Amino acid sequence: MSIQIGVDYYPEQWPEQMWEQDADRMKECGVKVVRMAEFAWSRMEPEEGTYDFEWLDRAVSVFADRRMQVVLCTPTCTPPLWAFEKYPEIIQTGPDGQRIAIGIRGHRCMNSPVYRTLCEKIIRQLVNRYRDNPAVIAYQIDNELEANHCRCEVCQESFQNWMRKKYRNVQEVNAAYGNSVWSGEYSSFSQVKPPMGDFIKWQNPSLTLDYNRYASESTVAYLEFQRTLIHSLDPDAWITTNSWLCENMPDFYDLFQNLDIVSYDNYPTTVLPESQEELYSHAFHLDLMRGIKQQNFWIMEQLSGAVGSWMPMSPSPEPGMIKGYALQAIAHGADTVVHFRWRTAVAGAEMYWHGILDHSDVPGRRYEEFRELCRIVDGLQEMDGSYVKNSVALLYSSDNEYGFKLQHQAEGMYYLEQLKSLHDGFTAIGVGVDIIDESADLSAYEIVLAPTMLITHEETEKALHEFAAQGGTILLTNRSGVKDVWNKCIMEPLPSIYKDMIGAQVQEYDVPGGRKGKLDIVDDTLRREYIQCLQCNFQQNQDSSETEINVLYQQWCDILKTDSAEILASYGDCHYAGQPAITGNHFGKGRAYYIGTVCNRALYIALAKCMAKEKGIPYYDNLPLGVEITYRRKDETVWRFIFNNTGKMQEIRIDDAQYLLSPFEMKMERLTQ
Repeated sequence: MSIQIGVDYYPEQWPEQMWEQDADRMKECGVKVVRMAEFAWSRMEPEEGTYDFEWLDRAVSVFADRRMQVVLCTPTCTPPLWAFEKYPEIIQTGPDGQRIAIGIRGHRCMNSPVYRTLCEKIIRQLVNRYRDNPAVIAYQIDNELEANHCRCEVCQESFQNWMRKKYRNVQEVNAAYGNSVWSGEYSSFSQVKPPMGDFIKWQNPSLTLDYNRYASESTVAYLEFQRTLIHSLDPDAWITTNSWLCENMPDFYDLFQNLDIVSYDNYPTTVLPESQEELYSHAFHLDLMRGIKQQNFWIMEQLSGAVGSWMPMSPSPEPGMIKGYALQAIAHGADTVVHFRWRTAVAGAEMYWHGILDHSDVPGRRYEEFRELCRIVDGLQEMDGSYVKNSVALLYSSDNEYGFKLQHQAEGMYYLEQLKSLHDGFTAIGVGVDIIDESADLSAYEIVLAPTMLITHEETEKALHEFAAQGGTILLTNRSGVKDVWNKCIMEPLPSIYKDMIGAQVQEYDVPGGRKGKLDIVDDTLRREYIQCLQCNFQQNQDSSETEINVLYQQWCDILKTDSAEILASYGDCHYAGQPAITGNHFGKGRAYYIGTVCNRALYIALAKCMAKEKGIPYYDNLPLGVEITYRRKDETVWRFIFNNTGKMQEIRIDDAQYLLSPFEMKMERLTQ
């Protein structure tokens, strides 16, 4: 499929006489694809067994007549009210044991046999009707799926059956979970229940982690139920679902394993933070999505206006944001960017989640910018088939994300923030990062960033050791090697299974609370890079001879004892002043770094420069903060994207050339490889 721009459209929400006017405007803009029908079940099946697709036939034909392609969605996120009235057992049960209030969306139990039967009937009708329609190019399954945390009787039994398959008997569960604590030992699988009530974080962390694994697999099974059904009716169907970073995130790698492409709902901020320490770029999100299948992806919902409805409205996108954010997604591997939505809704909960057109239906500033975006993307067709591939990998783990969320280690310290800091360090010097599953093949990379490896997996540990032994560079951080696969703490010095690789071990750790302390950089190279970073990126006129260079730490302190490791930075205050905080160690043919604390932004950038220089990876020495450089490749051709992801003019000097980029402006260049 070509690189293209699309929109989300809800024909059931608008008078039919508006459809052709909307389609004509879309065609004039250059829209190539339209997504529809994700919430339209009540229109498709107004009464049980009574189907009406004629309205959808007409809607599809309106766009097909104008040579626009259509993505149809299975409408299973929002069953009609008659279904809840007739079959109340399909309503999702919350952690309080009560059925949740209906009238919103996603309020269905994915495991309910009755609900599955209703889903199968409507999906059969949908796919049988459109499988031979050339305008329909793909199906989206459901909408923004979360891990299935329903606690109804069906789901409780499903969880118990999952446990029976995983463990031979309850004695094995008791041993794995450490259930002797608080008299929690099971004598029967009938006693194994999902975490319930208001105090879930008080419950056994081994149980809650296993439950989240089950909940993720349960959602994957629901997705697979729909995928296999669609493919049984249309073997050539192209299928996806739209993901997002939600509260109960499923394992993305499992979620998309059998789907054709990854899709993501992308809503970058319209409010840029005042602090240079706050990371806001969605480059991280985009790289995470690309890394799920390690191939190009789609944006199924893209920021189009102010967001709001159940919360106060955000500021409207500034001039350049709509165009710049969409091109940023393409630069990171998105082949299609579908904007949510064409027109702002005039009814329902999302009436202040703004689209390209406002309630007035009068084209305005955002519409004109969107039209310009379509024109630009029309000129990118020679990039068809191009891809993004980098020499630096960042490991993501669903277990670590949930385990860290379940038991917060320190105030304000989050798993994804640790990942973002390392990702930003390399992005800030123009080095791209592939975010991949912790179990993925590492052989194609020069550097692997493995932050917060909280929960140990034997396969990951072996892969990281082998990678370093064979000459790769690894970076580990605090809270690594803390727990076993059952979410229990390991009884040995941290980072346990990784301490031989880093050449050091944790003597003690401390949570400094809200206090920010100082680090002393011991390594001359790291110190020099840090000072240069302050001068070039943070506009601080620091002299290299000064002792005070404002290296700050916060949130966490591993006080290290070195064996073979070199000390790169030490703590400059508190009772552990002078003790190692950051180390580097030669391991086999490679090198392993360890960061025992949480640093300020400039330190991560300086360390990224040191690592890139050691591995011979090209980087940009004086890239202004907020400017992102990415590449797409095809055969012998490389396209470079230079994106000013800030609200100010930026002057960039690259390869003896000088650029002046306006806020959110993207510069694209065709290079010869």
